[in-house]
Amino acid sequence: MIDKRTCRPLLLAAALTRAGQAVLRAAPPGGRARWERSNHAGRAVGLYAGPAVTVGAGIAAARVHPAAGAAVLAAGACGAYDDVAGDHRRGFRAHLRALRHGEITSGAVKLFGISAAGLAAGAVLKERPADKLLAGIVIAGSAHLVNLLDVRPGRAAGAVLALGAPGLVREGPGARLAAGAMGAAAAVLPDDVGERVMLGDTGAHALGAALGAALGAAVVAGNRRAGLLAHAVALVAAACCGDRVSALARTLPG
Repeated sequence: MIDKRTCRPLLLAAALTRAGQAVLRAAPPGGRARWERSNHAGRAVGLYAGPAVTVGAGIAAARVHPAAGAAVLAAGACGAYDDVAGDHRRGFRAHLRALRHGEITSGAVKLFGISAAGLAAGAVLKERPADKLLAGIVIAGSAHLVNLLDVRPGRAAGAVLALGAPGLVREGPGARLAAGAMGAAAAVLPDDVGERVMLGDTGAHALGAALGAALGAAVVAGNRRAGLLAHAVALVAAACCGDRVSALARTLPG
């Protein structure tokens, strides 16, 4: 049975995300051309969903814990910078290779920015030093994982719904944080699958950070450090195998 307190952030995030999309679609700042991109099939889709998801998930998370909300908004902001800068290189290795040659890519800014935001949030969310570090890795790693899955319509939002669902049966801040991430994901899923919008780095990273905050809070709240460590190891492994994760997401039906 899902607690009423858990339903509130889900509904809030969904409502704010839908409202944000409607406002941006009706009056896109800077004109429609700035908000349109070509998707994997070459169709023109809008980027309205990304900022809307960031605001919806961020506000819902902030009502549960301000540090979690700040991490979501920071991840969305870093993703927005990468969207605007237009550097299409993917994976840690490509951006770190460029950094070694003196080139600071938008992806590198995003990588270090989200990592810093995750570690800062983890430091506030948890009490013990080891838990602070692991929670930070989970938040940043989750943000990166969801972005890796955003290679076809509905993949990223669907993953957030699937990964967040088990958290709804819990109690406490972890459940409410998971609900906020799921509410924002559910609000954009129909338009995402219908190829009318795309999350972009802005929305994918925001959803991932919200989910990561939920995982960190839920696992450590139960005093299961081993579980948090397992999540962190799995997310680091996924990041190291980013190209394979993205390739697998492309092959999934949908």
